[in-house]
Amino acid sequence: MIEQCDAPPHLRIKGRAALANETPRFEAHTRENISDGWEADLDDLPVLRTEVREERVRSAINKVRSPDLPFDRTLNPYRGCEHGCIYCFARPSHAYLNLSPGLDFETKLIARPNMPEVLEHELRARRYTVAPMAIGSNTDPYQPIEKEYEIMRALLDVLARYNHPVAIVTKGSLIERDIDILAPMAAKGLVRVGISVTSLDRDLSRKLEPRVPAPARRLATIRRLADAGIPVRAMVSPMVPGLTDHEMEQILEACHDAGARAASWIMLRLPREVSPLFQAWLAQHYPNKVEKVMGKLRDMHGGKEYSTDWHKRMRGEGPYAALLGARFRQACRRMGLSEKAADLRCDLFEVPLENGRQMALF
Repeated sequence: MIEQCDAPPHLRIKGRAALANETPRFEAHTRENISDGWEADLDDLPVLRTEVREERVRSAINKVRSPDLPFDRTLNPYRGCEHGCIYCFARPSHAYLNLSPGLDFETKLIARPNMPEVLEHELRARRYTVAPMAIGSNTDPYQPIEKEYEIMRALLDVLARYNHPVAIVTKGSLIERDIDILAPMAAKGLVRVGISVTSLDRDLSRKLEPRVPAPARRLATIRRLADAGIPVRAMVSPMVPGLTDHEMEQILEACHDAGARAASWIMLRLPREVSPLFQAWLAQHYPNKVEKVMGKLRDMHGGKEYSTDWHKRMRGEGPYAALLGARFRQACRRMGLSEKAADLRCDLFEVPLENGRQMALF
């Protein structure tokens, strides 16, 4: 049984993936919308709009201690994500704000405009030790509101001045705006970019990821970045069993042809509130595939919809997971795609002189 709090009855949902507002898990009471019979015709209702609030952070760098991740620090310029991917494993983080991982995650966003200033302060600390910074591992730094706030661009400006290595993950074509910063960093071996392509099917992609650039547009972004000398990794993720898994080789080939020279894949993950949200979405759009998709996921997680075990949660276990892994490796070998992301240099890191100060002679 999928329990959910329905969307506001006085608003029309347009261009959103979630069908409801899951009650945050820390709330003592659940919410339920009840019709009073006075609603206007659906077409006359106002559209549910995106709201953005600002947060002043006291720390910028988030330390990561997950043993199955290839980085130990991240930057998150935004909370929530307007891209609205129904499968996003970051949705449960909105519950810590007493907001729903459902529609709230897509429509009630938090911007952190002072993060670049705080980051610079942290990089100047004597105790700071350099290692690649990951951006985009939680929510997308190039989601639509970045066009207005330009927090990501300001963060890149700081990292570039300090010659600090950075690994970026995005679905947003807005990253092309920052090629003027990224290309010189790439020439020094300081940046790599992962572009996520979930499906080449435009209709399916629009349902899965309603406010993400279309698949063809993401391939064009890979091409522009590669042409600028920026190492690009094709991220075939998440693989949705029974829905997108048949596209794996086609996606890899399209990304390779666009200029990607490395690749990776991750299985669909359904932690906490993501599972009921995804199942409701699946029942709405592909009701004949619910049992197939969920059955394969349970087979890969010991009968559960998701397992949090380190080194297993990203890929799952069992024959089906092994088959996908073998297909991926074979396709990469055939196309010459590396399964290892480009190495980043840490030896160039240097704290620039502050304004008005001179270098000491001795």
